[in-house]
Amino acid sequence: MSDSVIALNASRERPASTASGYAMLLVLVLTIAAVVYGVLMLAADASPAIPLLLVIAGALGFVLISSGFYMLQPNQAASITLFGDYAGTDRSTGLRWVLPWLIRKKVSVRANNFISDKIKVNDLRGNPIEMAAQIVWRVVDTAQALFDVDDYKEFVRVQVEAAIRAIGARYPYDDFTHTDITLRGHHDEVGVELRKELIARLAVAGITVDECGFTHLAYAQEIAGAMLRRQQAQAVVAARQTLVEGAVGMVEMALASLSEKDVVHLDDERRAAMVSNLMVVLCGERDTQPVVNAGSLYQ
Repeated sequence: MSDSVIALNASRERPASTASGYAMLLVLVLTIAAVVYGVLMLAADASPAIPLLLVIAGALGFVLISSGFYMLQPNQAASITLFGDYAGTDRSTGLRWVLPWLIRKKVSVRANNFISDKIKVNDLRGNPIEMAAQIVWRVVDTAQALFDVDDYKEFVRVQVEAAIRAIGARYPYDDFTHTDITLRGHHDEVGVELRKELIARLAVAGITVDECGFTHLAYAQEIAGAMLRRQQAQAVVAARQTLVEGAVGMVEMALASLSEKDVVHLDDERRAAMVSNLMVVLCGERDTQPVVNAGSLYQ
């Protein structure tokens, strides 16, 4: 369905015509007083026509007025309908009143916290991963939340799962070359992308997302061990590469310093032997045991 069709069919919140409950409470008290006065007049054997009419009118007024009261807490709204037709939304807090034949349905517009279940998703490279997210959402359009979706809370749950799957399939879990945006290494960027995805999906229900983030992100159990060994191997290779680069630099510095200060003159064979010994000392995993040459250089 196109966006234009959705816009035509979407409900839009509008203010409802309601009254202050405190003013109507005063009218209710006056109605009760009228009923009491009529009963007292009937008991005093006065002309029965007027007191009886006063009692009947007061009783009817009491029933009609008392059934129109409702209370709204802060960050709470009431959707008003008349015989199934949307008549507006009341967001005024306190004691409120509408005509008794108008149906009121209260909707919370407070922020709601939702934590999704762990779901298994295939990332961009096809690796199975487990993901879960936490979002803070709230209703901004009560008409859309009530009339454009069947159950807006269930709608949020389903759309959160769908958005997590979409984002999980859009990026790789990890990138050992550090050239791509990944789920594990770019939490802020991916979190912003997830929020945009959720806002777009929940707009049809009149719901917005204030913040969101991942609460669980890991490889699935069936590949977790293999991926851990791969990460360890990559770490070892990276450490070895850094160690060798540093050792080569130190050897170059040592040879240059010996030549510059004219400490000793080495032919190609002895220079190669010195380089080999220095590389063993610098790159070896265990402590080396030096052998002291007590003779000449070539013995």
